[in-house]
Amino acid sequence: MNFILSKKAKNIAPSVTLEITAKANEMKSKGINVIGFGAGEPDFNTPKNIQEDGINAIRNGNTRYTPTPGIIQLREAACEKFKRDNNLDYKPNNILVSNGAKHSLYNALCSVLNPGDEVIVPNPYWVSYPELVKIADGVPVMVETKEENDFKYKLEDLNSALTQKTKAILLNSPSNPTGTVYNIEELKAIADWAVENEIFVISDEIYEKLIYDGEKHVSIASLNDKIKDLTIVINGMSKGYAMTGWRIGIAAAHQEIIKVMTNLQSHTTSNASSISQYASVEGLSGDQSIIDEMKKHFVQRRNYMVDKINSINGMSCKKPKGAFYVMANISKLKGKTINGKAIESSVDLANILLDEAKVAVVPGLAFGCDDYVRLSYATSLDNIKEGLERIEKLLKL
Repeated sequence: MNFILSKKAKNIAPSVTLEITAKANEMKSKGINVIGFGAGEPDFNTPKNIQEDGINAIRNGNTRYTPTPGIIQLREAACEKFKRDNNLDYKPNNILVSNGAKHSLYNALCSVLNPGDEVIVPNPYWVSYPELVKIADGVPVMVETKEENDFKYKLEDLNSALTQKTKAILLNSPSNPTGTVYNIEELKAIADWAVENEIFVISDEIYEKLIYDGEKHVSIASLNDKIKDLTIVINGMSKGYAMTGWRIGIAAAHQEIIKVMTNLQSHTTSNASSISQYASVEGLSGDQSIIDEMKKHFVQRRNYMVDKINSINGMSCKKPKGAFYVMANISKLKGKTINGKAIESSVDLANILLDEAKVAVVPGLAFGCDDYVRLSYATSLDNIKEGLERIEKLLKL
């Protein structure tokens, strides 16, 4: 049947990793020992105190609709968190609770963009950024952030990308996929540029709790009142609190922006899960020690992975300062063959690693940069050691 489907929906690109992910899952289902480096979530359970508050919410009958922007207890806890952690003063009417940070990003983009508006996106980028911009009828404008500059925006590149149609810039610190962290001076420069050009900043800070080596997370919105009014801060419970499946995203912005975002959400999904909201109150306000415990393991794993990758012939990487990913440069492997299979792209290498070494990585093409593959260290140190040894052995052929 010849279906006449939405042109916009058909324009949304499928994940370039879909085929590799499906192949890895099929291999696992056949009992093949595949080491996976694709995880985008902590490999820790949700802390017990948060679990218990979720269970209590069910037992206490807190299972009905809530106000669209979220229960007042959670919005107040979010305000306290922003003040405590980020030196940001917000009131509950500056907060919108959504179904995960991705939903928060969707709400933000749909609420500030008109058809044809341009959004500056860093390359490498998280896979959903350009597609979310397109869903909101915007145009993603890619700005290359180079490895030698720690994958960070440079002002001259932002100025080159700036046009009369530029409406917003996406900022992700700590970053997926690069793990890069912007310092306060770099953020001040971006903030001044955004204020001067009246550009919205959509600041994705979902990895803010996972930051290492004495680095400090700074929210760009905290720098001054002018940039605060232009910034939509995106955060949530998934990464720092190991709550990916609970689906709680939190957006903070000027109340006029939040009002539009709330109206949009009221007609699409209504409120986020009531049970997850009550559990998240405990997450933001309760014992924070689980974060330090996770960070301890992530630092150990990261250090091993970085050292090992830099010892493998044909591969190299920078040491990320946040999140739980390593972007491995594989440009020196291009043009080579392994067991008769040519490496012409990151997808080729990902397929070869899966077929020949039983190791799953994410090709850099998914993030807009074909000279890299992404490896997650949100898996056990034993898995990391075994997986990297398999890669090293294969690349010696």
